[in-house]
Amino acid sequence: MIAVPGADGGDVIGKLACGSLFSRLFSAKKEPLRLVAVPRDHVAGDRARGDALLAGRFTLGAKTIDLADFDFATVGADSSIAVSLQGFSWLRDLAASTGRDKGAKLAEALVGRWLLAHGTRVDEAWRPALWGERILFWTAYAPYILSSRDAGYRSALLNTLARGARHLDATADKVPPGLPRVTAWAGVVAAGLLVQGGVSRVARGEAGLGRALSGAQFQDGGLMSRSPAEQALFVDRMGLLRAAYFAAKQNLPDTLESAAAAGLAALHGVTMGDGALSSWQGGNPGDAARLTALIEGCGLRARPLRQAAGWGYQRLSALGTVVVLDGAPPPSAKVAANGCASTLAIEVSDGAQRLIVNCGGPGELPTTLSDDLVAALRTTAAHSTLVLGDTNSTAILPDGALGKGVSEVPVSRSEDNDSSRIEASHDGYLKGFGLIHQRTLILGNDGKEVRGLDKLIAKGRRKIREAAPYAIRFHLAPGVEATTTADGMGAIMRSPGAPPWNFRCRGAMLTLEESLVIDGHGDVRSTSQLVIVGEISGLGGEIAWQLRRSS
Repeated sequence: MIAVPGADGGDVIGKLACGSLFSRLFSAKKEPLRLVAVPRDHVAGDRARGDALLAGRFTLGAKTIDLADFDFATVGADSSIAVSLQGFSWLRDLAASTGRDKGAKLAEALVGRWLLAHGTRVDEAWRPALWGERILFWTAYAPYILSSRDAGYRSALLNTLARGARHLDATADKVPPGLPRVTAWAGVVAAGLLVQGGVSRVARGEAGLGRALSGAQFQDGGLMSRSPAEQALFVDRMGLLRAAYFAAKQNLPDTLESAAAAGLAALHGVTMGDGALSSWQGGNPGDAARLTALIEGCGLRARPLRQAAGWGYQRLSALGTVVVLDGAPPPSAKVAANGCASTLAIEVSDGAQRLIVNCGGPGELPTTLSDDLVAALRTTAAHSTLVLGDTNSTAILPDGALGKGVSEVPVSRSEDNDSSRIEASHDGYLKGFGLIHQRTLILGNDGKEVRGLDKLIAKGRRKIREAAPYAIRFHLAPGVEATTTADGMGAIMRSPGAPPWNFRCRGAMLTLEESLVIDGHGDVRSTSQLVIVGEISGLGGEIAWQLRRSS
């Protein structure tokens, strides 16, 4: 049983290690290793989560684990909560809650239990991406996990860390492309910089990391998974690696510095006015405070990426009003298992108040949502855009994979003294309906008006025989209340955090329907949606709409 600091005042490490158990298991007679430097993690952790750890609880999303009964041997390494525990990023939260003297007792107890469960053999917990993350956090929080005077424990930890680095060296290139491979190679480099005798590993690690970045990151800095939540993790990994270079008194190569800064710019580009993320690719806003802490503490600086080619998220902003548009096809299955049919969807915020959102999803959080709901959240209808014929712009197959649909999304931007303008289109409805969806967005430079125009343009030989129904959906953020006008073509949107906004449409009728969104904790929140409904012929047509702040 893990002893929680303060519970009985006993020797936690002694209880877990059973005296000489570490020496017997890990051959502590080996020449002891040491860290040649300890990085400093400047990203502030979540104190509330750290307090919960000290109280014996580990919480992630909707799931809580009682640490008194916790066993690394049975938790596995596949679920989201298992990954969070196995990667040891929670050390950051523990450090935010307490100092080394008290925090080390719990940290060493849990690390000791991990060593007993996984330190003697290569198993699922040795997955390269987990080892990469583990190395980054074990080295950054070495004072919390290497304070023990138990020589067997210290030798076990450091020798296992070195074995983990060698394991990464041999397996990192076999990891699926994207953030997992980047994380694995980042661990190789960090170990080379920080663990005694690892200098020869640095050059190989840098070469491997360079290859991993080229297969994970668009030239504009965004990850090919197009996931804002993964983008935040990418910035975190690169920030920790940057700290490792500084601790080792080495210069971060320019290519890595540029990749990290570009990654931060892409992350800024999908951040809304409340400091949290916009909801794309099955993710949710996350925690604004944690994102702010990451941005402030990662050591990088960058301006928001406004025009992203590969990353795809186009950003308009003016005097507190932010509009983010998905201007790219969904990500490929190779880099994203849960891509969404969200092309040309938008999110809008006024200051810290979100107005128009997408329904989102649980992302990597443990969830109690049904599989059917999670699947429905990936559809075009769960996003603030046009749906034609109740059909996804990119097909979602029965096995969950994305099928045919959007393949090209041409985007053009322009600015003048009065406004900024984006025009984008996709071909997701071309094969089924013979129509191209084009969306134009114009944001006034005073931030008071967003004008939209959705066109369906006939193209190709296939034509609709009669007519097809369409729905242009605007999912409202929780707390935004809409009242439709008597003429059925407008609504007043009121919220606690912003002045009222007036919504008007032309060429169709406006309805108010129920909706839901997934919040930053992965929980369902009830809300509503404005829906412009009508029918379109094979010749196409257009629907104009406008959002205008009342004051």
